[in-house]
Amino acid sequence: MPTPDDDSTGGRIRRERRRARLSQRQLADRIPFSYSLLNQVECGARAASTELVAAVAAALRIDVSLLTGSAVTDQLPGQRADIVRPIREALDLYDLAPDVERPTRPVQTMAKAANRVCQQVRATHLRTAASALPDLIAELTHVALTSPSTEGWRALASTYRSAHDVALKLEHRDLAALALERMGWAAERASDPCLAAIRQYKRALSWQDSELGLRLVQAGHDTLDGQSSREALAVAGQLHLGASAVAARARDRAGVARHIEAARELAARTGPAQSIHWLGFGALNVRLHAMGAAITMRQYDEALQQARALRIPPSAMTSRRARFLVDRAMAEMETGLGDTSLRHLVEARAVAPEQTRYLPRTRETVRGLLHTTRRPSERLTRMAAWVGV
Repeated sequence: MPTPDDDSTGGRIRRERRRARLSQRQLADRIPFSYSLLNQVECGARAASTELVAAVAAALRIDVSLLTGSAVTDQLPGQRADIVRPIREALDLYDLAPDVERPTRPVQTMAKAANRVCQQVRATHLRTAASALPDLIAELTHVALTSPSTEGWRALASTYRSAHDVALKLEHRDLAALALERMGWAAERASDPCLAAIRQYKRALSWQDSELGLRLVQAGHDTLDGQSSREALAVAGQLHLGASAVAARARDRAGVARHIEAARELAARTGPAQSIHWLGFGALNVRLHAMGAAITMRQYDEALQQARALRIPPSAMTSRRARFLVDRAMAEMETGLGDTSLRHLVEARAVAPEQTRYLPRTRETVRGLLHTTRRPSERLTRMAAWVGV
């Protein structure tokens, strides 16, 4: 028997109909097609004709592209392309010093600025961070190429890392990959094993291939070989958390447990270390990753149990708090707690609107709530419109 597909035209028709608070019968009464045909299209038994799609769009007073899926990304507010375009231009000129002399600040001042941008990303002030990145990258590039120093290259590598994080959060994955290449280029010149290892951690998370992801994590550990500082231990712990996420995608419960335990042991040695490279590493982060891995493996009851046992302190980074709320909302949606799920999505939006809007799990959860709710509330329809579902 055909099953509904939320990414099909029929699935989109169903979603938009529910958003308009119409039953199938009510929508069929507004279009020159039968209730039976509409029902078959929505459940995936029949393909939607161009004429039916046009009629449904007219009846619901929406653009046809919302039903065909051809412009869903463009419907999201925020003009993401405009935000990242200057960053892309700065990354393209990574190996060229300006052909005219430009005033520059002391390297120490620029390093503090790079750290501040990294902190802004963790606070989910994405627009603020994105607006600062192009000029900072250009300034650091000039200094690194004309007056190279370890501190200058390290600050440039950190800035490229922030560019990656902004691009990834705004779903520009090609730009995120380019920023990681630049980060590796600068980290190599800085001779900084911790930055090089962080790059491997982020590369591992960008690959769906679990075997390759684990190889990248191991490459990060190899980079840290012989390092025993608190900084290196925190980065090693974060690499284990990355490995747990990779193992979860492969449904490798034993692998998840092994890497979570290794990270927990390192967190006991480092203590709270969230300010080290702004990785957020520590006991709380280990527990959040364990919960996230359970969700990835579709162990929603276990994930919800873990979420209920967690208490996020006020000192936790905003990005961590928002991600926790979205993850908890997904676990609640999957276990039939629709009202509670929506409440946590609304809370995540209040905590970190820019991050919450673009998290894939936000849209997955909203789609699930629309699919399982016969008559979506106004609050749910507003949330769906906000995230572009």
